[in-house]
Amino acid sequence: MSLLCFLIKKIINKIGKGVSKLKKVKIVAVTLLLVLGILSGCSGKAQEKTSGTPNGKIRIGVIYQNLQNEYIVGLQDSIRKYAKASGVDLIESDGEGKAENQINQVENLINQQVDAIILNPADKNGSAPVVEQAVAAKIPIITVLAVVSNEEKATAHVGSDDVEAGKIEMKHVAELLSGKGTIAIIHGPNGNSAEVNRTEGNKEVLKDYPNIKVAAEQTANWSREEALALTENWLQSQKLDAIVAQNDEMALGAIKALSAAGKLKNTKVIGIDGIPDAFNSIQSGDLTATVFQDVDSQGKMALEVAQKAAKGEKVPKENMVPFQLVNKDNLDKFKAK
Repeated sequence: MSLLCFLIKKIINKIGKGVSKLKKVKIVAVTLLLVLGILSGCSGKAQEKTSGTPNGKIRIGVIYQNLQNEYIVGLQDSIRKYAKASGVDLIESDGEGKAENQINQVENLINQQVDAIILNPADKNGSAPVVEQAVAAKIPIITVLAVVSNEEKATAHVGSDDVEAGKIEMKHVAELLSGKGTIAIIHGPNGNSAEVNRTEGNKEVLKDYPNIKVAAEQTANWSREEALALTENWLQSQKLDAIVAQNDEMALGAIKALSAAGKLKNTKVIGIDGIPDAFNSIQSGDLTATVFQDVDSQGKMALEVAQKAAKGEKVPKENMVPFQLVNKDNLDKFKAK
């Protein structure tokens, strides 16, 4: 400020005595405006996109689908691990499987002015307003594992191709049954994008196997307990050659019911996710196979994409991690991961 005053005095002294007082005032005013403009320009360049935290760290809000699900807990573990390693602050919420909870939770994150949001949607349609609100608040939002009906409005998606997962598990069962038999399908929550897409994959494969009959299919909401009760009910009236479950939790529930009924030995059971309990069940000879999706890579990628988006960097719209079939033949390779 003292330098600015010194410069103004120098300018006034340089102005000739013949110049009127009014003109002197005008010249000084113009000079001041020029100096202030230069200063504000310098200031503007220094103030690029910064984090909302006082310590300068990036803050990312994470809204999980349901932390009662072992796979989602694995996603949380991965995101936390890589956030700690990269110095990112997390604000986490559990949607408890309800889209309405996630809608309330995103409002809270917007009020806290987070730099980016990672959304693990509870419902394809019901969780769509979460994306709308983030976009309206100009906060980057990355969906992970599942998608929403207005996915085109999200900044990016990180996940795996659930249609492909449905194809892989049904193809494996069809081959084990030599293309003939009676099966049941345990679905995830109706309307969840993973359930919709895995079902599409299941049914696409079944078109090629007309001698495989689907005797029963119903949702168990990703729950081991619900799948146990559902399978117990089916076994009272059905003889099943295989049970195709759209996640491992439900596959393990079906195994418990089959084992209690003394029918596990003659029934193939397959799941999706590759959770530790599923690997242990394959090792013990109970679970036939699982379709592994790499939750550690998914969590890492979701965090990395969110960080880049928070800094204003351009990110790919689709970021996919491939599914892989796991059975007793290649189990050791995946358990080592």
